[in-house]
Amino acid sequence: MADAELVKKMLRAVLQANKGGVSLSRLQSEYKELTGDQIPHKQMGHNNLDALLASMPSVVRMERNRSGEMVYFASVANETAHVAKVVARQRSSKKTGRPHLVNTQMRVKPSAPLVLNAKPQTSLRQPDHRGRGGGRGGGGGRGTGHGDFRQARDMRDTQSEGKGGAHQNKSSNQNTPTRKGNTPSEKPDKRMTLPSRFQKEVHAHLSRNSPQTTSPSNLNEGPGSGKGKPYNPQQVQVRIKEILGKYSNGFWVSKLPQIYRELYKQDLPSEAIKDLESWTHICTVEKPCSSNPSELLLYPAKEQTSPLPNPTDKALSPSSSLSPVLALVPQPSPLPGVPLPELKQKLEELLVKYPNGLWAHALPKLFQDTYKTKLPGYVLENLQLLSDICTIDYPMPDNPKRAILYRRNSTGGGGRDDENCNSRSSSANEEELRARQEVGRRLSNQAVPPLLIPREEYPSVLVVEATNTNGVILRYIGEGYSQAQESMEDEMREFYGLDQSSPTPLASPASGQLAAVRAEEEEEILRAQVCEVMADKVKVYYVDHGFSEVISKTKVFELHEKFFKLPFQATKCKLAGLEPFCQEPEVLKKFETMASGRILLAEILERGETPLVVLYDTSQDDDVNINAACMKALQDKTLASPLQVNSAYMNVTVSSVCSDGTIYCQLPSRGLAKLNEILEKTETYFHSQVTSEFLVSRPFCGKVCLARYKGKWSRVEITNLHGSRVLDILFIDLGVQASVEVFELREIPPPFLRDLMAIPPQAVKCCLADLSVSLGSWTPDAVQWLRERVLNSTDCSMKVAKLDDTKRCIHVHLFTDKNFHDVARSLNHQMAQSDLFKQQPDVFLTSHSPTKTCTPTSSSKTPSPSDTANGSPSTTSTPTKPHLRRVLSGRGGGGGGSTTTTSPPQTPPSPSPSLHLPPLLELPPVGNNMDIYVSVACHPGHFVLQPWRDMYKLVVLMGEMILYYNKTEEKPLNIEKNQIYAAKVENNWHRVLVKGVLTNGLVSVYELDYGKHELVSCTQLRPLIKEFRQLPFQGITAQLAGVKPRQWSEEASIVFRNHVEKKPLVAQLEAVQEASQPWDRKLTVFLVDTSQEEKDIWVHDIMAEFADEQGNEL
Repeated sequence: MADAELVKKMLRAVLQANKGGVSLSRLQSEYKELTGDQIPHKQMGHNNLDALLASMPSVVRMERNRSGEMVYFASVANETAHVAKVVARQRSSKKTGRPHLVNTQMRVKPSAPLVLNAKPQTSLRQPDHRGRGGGRGGGGGRGTGHGDFRQARDMRDTQSEGKGGAHQNKSSNQNTPTRKGNTPSEKPDKRMTLPSRFQKEVHAHLSRNSPQTTSPSNLNEGPGSGKGKPYNPQQVQVRIKEILGKYSNGFWVSKLPQIYRELYKQDLPSEAIKDLESWTHICTVEKPCSSNPSELLLYPAKEQTSPLPNPTDKALSPSSSLSPVLALVPQPSPLPGVPLPELKQKLEELLVKYPNGLWAHALPKLFQDTYKTKLPGYVLENLQLLSDICTIDYPMPDNPKRAILYRRNSTGGGGRDDENCNSRSSSANEEELRARQEVGRRLSNQAVPPLLIPREEYPSVLVVEATNTNGVILRYIGEGYSQAQESMEDEMREFYGLDQSSPTPLASPASGQLAAVRAEEEEEILRAQVCEVMADKVKVYYVDHGFSEVISKTKVFELHEKFFKLPFQATKCKLAGLEPFCQEPEVLKKFETMASGRILLAEILERGETPLVVLYDTSQDDDVNINAACMKALQDKTLASPLQVNSAYMNVTVSSVCSDGTIYCQLPSRGLAKLNEILEKTETYFHSQVTSEFLVSRPFCGKVCLARYKGKWSRVEITNLHGSRVLDILFIDLGVQASVEVFELREIPPPFLRDLMAIPPQAVKCCLADLSVSLGSWTPDAVQWLRERVLNSTDCSMKVAKLDDTKRCIHVHLFTDKNFHDVARSLNHQMAQSDLFKQQPDVFLTSHSPTKTCTPTSSSKTPSPSDTANGSPSTTSTPTKPHLRRVLSGRGGGGGGSTTTTSPPQTPPSPSPSLHLPPLLELPPVGNNMDIYVSVACHPGHFVLQPWRDMYKLVVLMGEMILYYNKTEEKPLNIEKNQIYAAKVENNWHRVLVKGVLTNGLVSVYELDYGKHELVSCTQLRPLIKEFRQLPFQGITAQLAGVKPRQWSEEASIVFRNHVEKKPLVAQLEAVQEASQPWDRKLTVFLVDTSQEEKDIWVHDIMAEFADEQGNEL
């Protein structure tokens, strides 16, 4: 019998791809195209397909159209029913009748492949030899290794890769890790049955629209491990004093172990938590709610007058003052030209703007641009002289000149400002917190805990309303947030007896008091805070729904103490990029239309009392950046380029010709003249300013700023981020794309910000009319021919043939002179009469030649060196087009949608002897542990892991590859099978092995660092230069130890992927199968999830149990 859940999954995928509905015949054909089989209605016990679909109301919704034909739509899936319920139950100050249900199918905004969903630590917590996991995770001892593979390098380069929602594993210095080595026959009798556990997990996965990041409930917030180990109280005191110097406004004690581990690469001894209250000369511990350690606040000692670290810190804790790398670098002899204090101060100002680190090679130009003076040459030659203001990391050991600098007295890179996200960032916030707690104690002897920001990279939020974009009211959606609130409100309804007898109203409500309130128009009991007391009415603020209302005193009741446990759910956020226009009517009106009452995804840029966010609407085919859309509402449409059909325009400048035939033009207009005038003033302004305030320190997608093009500042929009140092930009007035480093960007100066935001983009997207060849089918020769004739011409003209609003493209006849009356003189006519489009390859050839000479189509054509003089970035002329999405697979089965095979790559012939390969990846001895990250998981017999310790090096390498290859002129490349290249896959450059060359211009490649198989155009391959062959290939194939090899079912594969893919784990090395090539090596490992403080999860036990249960059912 066919698997009903798999059939539902495939049907749901087809229906969700056709939001306007689909006919029965089309549903059948698309299902077959997706799966290769017809919909198995007979195997599932139904005589016809209609009957099968009618039996699946949770998957299919059927309606008849006007012609009477039955049309099929996707139903609201089980996992999104809660989302719809949240919207329906949301109370609003706008009484507009039935709530508007939107965005019930949310997908996670995809991250770039190199941006990890987990932040590398010094070391993950190793499995406990005492068997704290119990059940599957306990057991006797094994092995002789210490299992503590600590990396010596400072991990401050993790940058935004650490924003993911995956759990953070605890560090520990435990000795020999142990496991239950039971074979299936030796397993204990008491096991969870398949229906009660695994079936639920498989069903939850199959009904999920897209893979989600790990639940925040998996986060480890408790004190660090290291139990039973003696500790040095003096050293810990010094370090805590230094931490309090950085967080002088205090923070929750529960955050201390995490901050301590980040700064000192060691766990905070658990005994130190207990000793905090006795260290009155170091810190002050306040108990706002109870004696629970997780609810304590930590402040500097009252007698402390300076936040500076103790001068004895270096003696007691050298690791806290010098990175391990610096300790290995020989210190140079003192030079007479030691940097002056003012020079160091300026350098520190620059480092403050780049909390995720700054490349040393960027310092001279950045220093010159900012301070209008030259950086002394000896600084770069002796970086150790700056060790008192920054730490220095060398992520590319083969190139000592490539160093990253981090400001020493900051919290470090890698988004570590997020680590203290729930501490109070200002004295005003601190006073507000204490005042609220005091009100709670005075009026109800209770205090409500603060709302913690979810740890997911993209949490779902329900937008309530906004009268100011600096204070948008919203609610978080999910477990522990909206679900907990619903449960509480259901309990309140029962407790206050709305279905029985009404409770007694509060006798004398007081301003500031928390109360239970019956909503004015709906019979619901909600938590509210009294704002104002009138004669017979009370104004209250619904703390979980975010709006105020005036109600009768008879509807206000005393709030029982059990309803104080859940934090207030209504909170505020600030929209990034809109701060200067936070109260503009156009902005607020646009936001009201696009966001109010909707469930969106929030990208959290800064965590704090009021998080800084970018909102995305992902309910449509393309993600919509709400922040960017609101900013565009400021544009003055009268300044846009005028366009009318059959109109001719002279003095047209063609700024870009893309490889698919798209061209971008600038037309003379009022907007263009005003733009050029303001940009000239901006140039003058920058020359007169000596300040670092215009450096872009917090880039995000959709942000508009400035970058140099041909030596002059131009407007750009950030389109993609590769970590936090390398990003893609679009010159919005030229239609030119580029990849740059963040230090090349500048903020728009405030005097010119409003005027520049009012001018619409001046690049008009066009295509040549009356050509038989469609966009995307242009030959390289045709693209080059057109570029040679128009890019350097100053006397072009064009005539508009058609306006295509759906594709936002203008069909034009283009001329290189003013004779636009004669169509025969147009470039369109010349190209149509030429042989430029007669060189298309025959896609139906079946040749199997292993070698193919490919002429690139210049998809990222770079301007000539003269075009990029004076600091202009090397640019790409083609706006990046997303690759076609692959067929849906299980959770991460394709690594975020990428195509993945279920078997390792076949052993190819050895590459040519002249080919230089990176050194082999170093592995620990058999029986020892290594911290790993699983990038691809197909089933227990095949998955790909990466070493946890070197992840940041891979991120740095890929950033360098993006900058190098996006600046490199394309040349014809002789592509050979089984050779190593660089390949562009979805906006990122990867090191790949060519597995096959197809005759239609596609190449099958294997990503050597991530373990994925991809099909890419031959135009997207480049030679892999020596500089990028130094780091060992990071992806290594593995199989799970402790289970018998078998043909794993789809359900078993789903369970396995859910437990391991895209997660940091501990791998215990059981065996190594060496091979002649690094990509053919294979490991046999035990996998252990140590994210839970009191429990080790051994994956092989789970899979053996699952296999047993399936065998028993059969």
